[in-house]
Amino acid sequence: MVPALAAMSALFLSACERAEQPDLSFKEPATTDVPVTELSVDGVARMLSGLPLTIAQVREVHCAVSSSSSNGYDEEYPFANLISSPGAGVGDELLQTRAATEYPEPLRDLLSSVDIPATRSGSLSDALSNSGMQIYWPYSEDWDGKSLPVITFNPEETSSAPRLQDGSNVGFLREQLPNGSWIVKEVTVDEEYARNHPVWVINRNEDAAYLTPQMVEALYPERFSNIATRSSGDFKTLVLKEFKAHRNYDSWFAGGSEFFVKCGALNGFTAETEEELKLYSPSVTDMMINVRRKYVGTAIRFNTIVVSEWTPQLEECVFLMIEDDGGKQTSWKASGLVKIKSRSYGFEVDLPFRRNDDLVWRGKLSRNYFEKYNGKPNRFGDVSVTFSFL
Repeated sequence: MVPALAAMSALFLSACERAEQPDLSFKEPATTDVPVTELSVDGVARMLSGLPLTIAQVREVHCAVSSSSSNGYDEEYPFANLISSPGAGVGDELLQTRAATEYPEPLRDLLSSVDIPATRSGSLSDALSNSGMQIYWPYSEDWDGKSLPVITFNPEETSSAPRLQDGSNVGFLREQLPNGSWIVKEVTVDEEYARNHPVWVINRNEDAAYLTPQMVEALYPERFSNIATRSSGDFKTLVLKEFKAHRNYDSWFAGGSEFFVKCGALNGFTAETEEELKLYSPSVTDMMINVRRKYVGTAIRFNTIVVSEWTPQLEECVFLMIEDDGGKQTSWKASGLVKIKSRSYGFEVDLPFRRNDDLVWRGKLSRNYFEKYNGKPNRFGDVSVTFSFL
């Protein structure tokens, strides 16, 4: 899939009051010396649970996932970042805005002490960097700043580990005994538990290749300043102002939902003849909107450009909204409409998606629609979208 020009941001709200700790069903304590024989999500989860984590390393992870969130991504810390730049979130390297924070005891140093069989990459650090795995910390903004995490993994990514029902999985909790020794307990965790206690999920990154609205605004500030400074004239700018997801599409182990909103239009169309229509090629705006699980049901404002120059001759554009689930590349062939001297002409556009993607909504939206519902939310399948026609 072609990397998107924009994506959804994640909001920072005040921390919720923490719920009372539920009873946990513990299994027999496991040893802290957990050998790593393969780089699977469950193997990495077991390995991390056996490390002597301190609050310093937990704060490093919290800093990284918070930075990813502020850059518009999910609450994630790729192992590639963990190894190369401790505390860096997704997007920090591209923006080059990360503060020079020093971590005297970074998590990568603990990983360097793990003894594993030789891998094709030559070292655990190299293998983790190239694995595509990450630490995902749902509801991280509600962390109390002192509790150590339970570490689990996405059971959908492994066939070797037992799966529990009803959205639960085994988690590993490192705990100190009264005599000073440490054990690792197996804990059953679900999303309700993760809402009220720190839980790290080992899964794989799926959104780092795409740019978010914050990233686009930081990298291309002129795109946003032009809206505020240009005279209105006959040209309009179509902006996706707010987005609300009404449900989650994936399990909580996989993170929030990645929506792609694709719009095909003829930007800046001013043809005088039918022959001139051939000089224009449709443009496709492809926005990735990452909705963290905490904000399902909440209208999230981010303002991103869909069509920068909507001229009076552009009658309608085409929209495709999907939730990303991968699969073989395909496309939806659709047609929009322009008008030349009171006559209407169609233009063809291909909107790419993949076969496993969940279809949220697709269809055509007209200039009259955007003028009628300017600034008003409307339902499109399982999402609500508010457009501004400026």
